[in-house]
Amino acid sequence: MTYNKSVCVFCGSRFGSDPEYALAAETLGRALALAEIRLVFGAGDVGLMGAVANACKNAGGATLGVIPTHLMEAEGLAALENTIITENMHERKKVMFMNSNAVVTLPGGAGSLDEVFEVLTWRQLGLHKKPVYLLNTNGYWNPLLGLIDHVIAQGFADISFRASFRVASDIPTLMDMLHNDFSQD
Repeated sequence: MTYNKSVCVFCGSRFGSDPEYALAAETLGRALALAEIRLVFGAGDVGLMGAVANACKNAGGATLGVIPTHLMEAEGLAALENTIITENMHERKKVMFMNSNAVVTLPGGAGSLDEVFEVLTWRQLGLHKKPVYLLNTNGYWNPLLGLIDHVIAQGFADISFRASFRVASDIPTLMDMLHNDFSQD
Protein backbone atom coordinates (compact mmCIF):
# COMPACT_ATOMS: atom_id res chain seq x y z
CA MET A 1 0.00 0.00 0.00
CA THR A 2 1.28 3.47 -0.89
CA TYR A 3 0.91 6.29 1.60
CA ASN A 4 0.82 9.76 0.13
CA LYS A 5 0.63 11.55 3.49
CA SER A 6 2.34 11.13 6.84
CA VAL A 7 1.48 12.57 10.23
CA CYS A 8 4.05 13.14 12.95
CA VAL A 9 2.55 12.41 16.37
CA PHE A 10 4.16 13.82 19.50
CA CYS A 11 2.82 12.41 22.77
CA GLY A 12 3.68 11.10 26.18
CA SER A 13 5.92 8.14 26.90
CA ARG A 14 3.57 7.59 29.85
CA PHE A 15 -0.18 6.98 29.85
CA GLY A 16 -1.12 9.86 32.14
CA SER A 17 -3.83 9.75 34.77
CA ASP A 18 -6.92 9.81 32.52
CA PRO A 19 -7.76 6.55 30.67
CA GLU A 20 -9.25 8.70 27.88
CA TYR A 21 -5.70 9.66 26.81
CA ALA A 22 -4.81 6.07 25.94
CA LEU A 23 -8.18 5.54 24.28
CA ALA A 24 -7.61 8.64 22.12
CA ALA A 25 -4.10 7.45 21.20
CA GLU A 26 -5.41 4.04 20.15
CA THR A 27 -8.31 5.59 18.24
CA LEU A 28 -5.94 7.93 16.41
CA GLY A 29 -3.64 5.05 15.46
CA ARG A 30 -6.55 3.10 13.96
CA ALA A 31 -7.94 6.20 12.24
CA LEU A 32 -4.60 6.95 10.58
CA ALA A 33 -4.35 3.37 9.35
CA LEU A 34 -7.89 3.42 7.96
CA ALA A 35 -7.23 6.75 6.24
CA GLU A 36 -4.01 5.34 4.75
CA ILE A 37 -1.92 8.01 6.46
CA ARG A 38 1.51 6.87 7.68
CA LEU A 39 2.28 7.46 11.36
CA VAL A 40 5.65 9.05 12.15
CA PHE A 41 6.36 8.68 15.87
CA GLY A 42 9.09 8.45 18.48
CA ALA A 43 9.56 4.67 17.95
CA GLY A 44 9.08 3.81 21.61
CA ASP A 45 6.80 1.04 22.82
CA VAL A 46 5.76 2.85 25.99
CA GLY A 47 2.89 5.08 27.08
CA LEU A 48 0.73 6.90 24.56
CA MET A 49 3.54 6.64 22.00
CA GLY A 50 3.36 2.85 22.06
CA ALA A 51 -0.45 2.88 22.16
CA VAL A 52 -0.83 4.99 19.00
CA ALA A 53 1.83 2.99 17.14
CA ASN A 54 0.54 -0.44 18.11
CA ALA A 55 -3.04 0.50 17.23
CA CYS A 56 -1.90 1.82 13.85
CA LYS A 57 0.12 -1.32 13.08
CA ASN A 58 -2.62 -3.66 14.33
CA ALA A 59 -5.07 -1.92 11.97
CA GLY A 60 -2.71 -2.51 9.02
CA GLY A 61 -1.20 0.96 8.95
CA ALA A 62 2.32 2.04 8.11
CA THR A 63 4.65 3.54 10.69
CA LEU A 64 8.03 5.22 10.77
CA GLY A 65 9.70 5.27 14.17
CA VAL A 66 12.53 7.67 15.03
CA ILE A 67 14.52 7.19 18.22
CA PRO A 68 17.84 8.46 19.58
CA THR A 69 20.36 5.84 20.66
CA HIS A 70 20.19 6.82 24.34
CA LEU A 71 16.44 6.01 24.56
CA MET A 72 16.47 2.64 22.84
CA GLU A 73 16.80 0.64 26.04
CA ALA A 74 14.45 2.77 28.15
CA GLU A 75 11.62 3.03 25.61
CA GLY A 76 12.02 -0.21 23.68
CA LEU A 77 11.02 -0.26 20.04
CA ALA A 78 7.44 -0.49 18.85
CA ALA A 79 8.70 -1.31 15.36
CA LEU A 80 11.96 -2.92 14.39
CA GLU A 81 11.24 -2.34 10.71
CA ASN A 82 10.92 1.24 9.48
CA THR A 83 12.95 2.69 12.33
CA ILE A 84 15.52 5.45 12.09
CA ILE A 85 18.06 5.72 14.90
CA THR A 86 19.41 9.21 15.55
CA GLU A 87 22.28 10.52 17.64
CA ASN A 88 20.23 12.91 19.80
CA MET A 89 16.80 14.35 20.56
CA HIS A 90 17.18 17.38 18.32
CA GLU A 91 17.96 15.17 15.32
CA ARG A 92 14.99 12.97 16.25
CA LYS A 93 12.59 15.95 16.10
CA LYS A 94 14.03 17.10 12.79
CA VAL A 95 13.78 13.65 11.18
CA MET A 96 10.22 13.17 12.44
CA PHE A 97 9.20 16.58 11.16
CA MET A 98 10.90 16.23 7.78
CA ASN A 99 9.16 12.90 7.16
CA SER A 100 5.66 14.24 7.80
CA ASN A 101 3.04 16.45 6.21
CA ALA A 102 1.39 17.52 9.48
CA VAL A 103 2.02 17.39 13.23
CA VAL A 104 -0.40 16.23 15.92
CA THR A 105 0.38 16.54 19.62
CA LEU A 106 -1.51 14.38 22.09
CA PRO A 107 -1.25 14.80 25.86
CA GLY A 108 2.28 14.53 27.11
CA GLY A 109 4.90 16.07 29.35
CA ALA A 110 8.01 18.19 28.93
CA GLY A 111 9.22 16.24 25.90
CA SER A 112 5.93 16.70 24.05
CA LEU A 113 5.92 20.40 24.93
CA ASP A 114 9.49 20.75 23.66
CA GLU A 115 8.59 18.99 20.42
CA VAL A 116 5.46 20.99 19.63
CA PHE A 117 7.00 24.31 20.60
CA GLU A 118 10.01 23.74 18.38
CA VAL A 119 7.68 23.03 15.44
CA LEU A 120 5.56 26.08 16.31
CA THR A 121 8.69 28.24 16.53
CA TRP A 122 9.81 27.03 13.11
CA ARG A 123 6.37 27.92 11.76
CA GLN A 124 6.45 31.36 13.42
CA LEU A 125 9.82 31.98 11.76
CA GLY A 126 8.39 31.04 8.36
CA LEU A 127 10.40 27.82 8.03
CA HIS A 128 7.33 25.71 7.22
CA LYS A 129 3.59 25.86 6.64
CA LYS A 130 2.66 22.35 7.72
CA PRO A 131 -0.54 22.09 9.76
CA VAL A 132 -0.01 21.68 13.51
CA TYR A 133 -2.76 20.34 15.77
CA LEU A 134 -3.26 19.85 19.49
CA LEU A 135 -5.58 16.98 20.41
CA ASN A 136 -7.29 18.43 23.47
CA THR A 137 -8.60 15.21 25.01
CA ASN A 138 -10.78 16.07 28.02
CA GLY A 139 -9.39 19.62 27.98
CA TYR A 140 -5.81 18.50 28.61
CA TRP A 141 -4.32 21.45 26.71
CA ASN A 142 -6.65 24.13 28.18
CA PRO A 143 -4.00 25.47 30.61
CA LEU A 144 -1.49 25.69 27.75
CA LEU A 145 -4.01 27.53 25.57
CA GLY A 146 -4.55 29.98 28.43
CA LEU A 147 -0.81 30.51 28.73
CA ILE A 148 -0.49 31.13 24.99
CA ASP A 149 -3.29 33.70 25.18
CA HIS A 150 -1.46 35.31 28.14
CA VAL A 151 1.83 35.43 26.19
CA ILE A 152 0.00 37.17 23.34
CA ALA A 153 -1.82 39.57 25.68
CA GLN A 154 1.47 40.49 27.34
CA GLY A 155 3.03 41.35 23.98
CA PHE A 156 5.52 38.48 23.73
CA ALA A 157 3.87 37.02 20.63
CA ASP A 158 1.75 38.43 17.87
CA ILE A 159 -1.93 37.48 17.75
CA SER A 160 -1.11 35.55 14.57
CA PHE A 161 0.74 32.98 16.72
CA ARG A 162 -2.63 31.59 17.86
CA ALA A 163 -3.40 30.77 14.20
CA SER A 164 -0.21 28.71 13.82
CA PHE A 165 -1.97 25.66 15.27
CA ARG A 166 -5.47 24.26 15.53
CA VAL A 167 -7.17 22.50 18.40
CA ALA A 168 -9.34 19.39 18.06
CA SER A 169 -11.33 18.02 20.97
CA ASP A 170 -11.72 14.51 19.54
CA ILE A 171 -10.43 12.16 16.84
CA PRO A 172 -13.30 12.62 14.33
CA THR A 173 -12.77 16.40 14.42
CA LEU A 174 -9.00 15.96 14.07
CA MET A 175 -9.38 13.58 11.13
CA ASP A 176 -11.79 16.00 9.42
CA MET A 177 -9.21 18.78 9.87
CA LEU A 178 -6.44 16.58 8.46
CA HIS A 179 -8.49 15.51 5.45
CA ASN A 180 -9.49 19.12 4.77
CA ASP A 181 -5.90 20.39 5.03
CA PHE A 182 -4.52 17.50 2.95
CA SER A 183 -7.12 18.06 0.22
CA GLN A 184 -5.85 21.64 -0.17
CA ASP A 185 -2.29 20.47 -0.98
